[in-house]
Amino acid sequence: MNEFQKPIFVAGHRGMVGSAIVRGLASRGYTNIVTRSRAELDLTDQAQVRAFFAKERPQEVYVAAALVGGIHANNTYPAEFIYSNLMVEANVVHESWRTGVTKLLFLGSSCIYPRLAPQPMSEDVLLTGKLEPTNEPYAIAKIAGIKLCESYNRQYGCDYRSVMPTNLYGPGDNYHPQNSHVLPAMIRRFHEAKMADAPSVVIWGTGTPKREFLYVDDLASACVHIMDLPREVYAAHTEVMSSHINIGSGEDQSIAELAELVSEVVGYRGAIQYDTSKPDGTPRKLLDISRIRQLGWMPRVPLREGIAKAYEDFRSEELVA
Repeated sequence: MNEFQKPIFVAGHRGMVGSAIVRGLASRGYTNIVTRSRAELDLTDQAQVRAFFAKERPQEVYVAAALVGGIHANNTYPAEFIYSNLMVEANVVHESWRTGVTKLLFLGSSCIYPRLAPQPMSEDVLLTGKLEPTNEPYAIAKIAGIKLCESYNRQYGCDYRSVMPTNLYGPGDNYHPQNSHVLPAMIRRFHEAKMADAPSVVIWGTGTPKREFLYVDDLASACVHIMDLPREVYAAHTEVMSSHINIGSGEDQSIAELAELVSEVVGYRGAIQYDTSKPDGTPRKLLDISRIRQLGWMPRVPLREGIAKAYEDFRSEELVA
């Protein structure tokens, strides 16, 4: 078996991130990509996960499966967010170890960092302050995932790596009117306002918080890049108990600036208003991406181009629906 024929399990392949990783692996020539839908394999069920790993014996694993959502979803379903994410990562990491998986990549989230962390946020600010309350259960689960990987590395000599993506968007995103993240929610809202010829669009919060965004196929390229690094190279750029690597664009903009940009791309010509009674969330979230840059990766898709691609994806989903 050559390098490109080894079995690689992408957990969560139907999600935005997982599907992008599948595209990224395929574009690099990997031909044995193992996937399972949620109906075929419940990753929160330890017995099912154990049976799957015992049968399929993947050599590499990407843990892109997660229950995700925006402020509203995190606030409304905190128990589901912490339980589901803890169970998925614990089952997948443990069974990877039991069956001898050679490499694993765990995907976290920039919300693992303290709410008021110095900007841009470097990897070493993890666990140095309080988390953003609106998504604390999800963040705790993601921190646990990093520590799972580090603990199995320390105790069993595994090669399990972690990446912390910034806010993602692109093909396969969730455009739900309440439970989606800020950028896809804006795409839907501005599109619907355009179609209805509405005089204005209301955005949650003050518009002042700043956010960083990364096109999901850029994230996928970073994930495959990191997994393909020799173990000694990854180890030289991380620490045993601080082994995660930030993945972002290195630039941020205010929610108000983002709203203007989405409005332009969608072609909406009405007014933009702000509902200041709604929460802003974290004031600013910008990742320090110097570590991944030193490892030879840079994002390729500019924000405006990415939003245009995302809008095209939204329109295609709308037509199918």
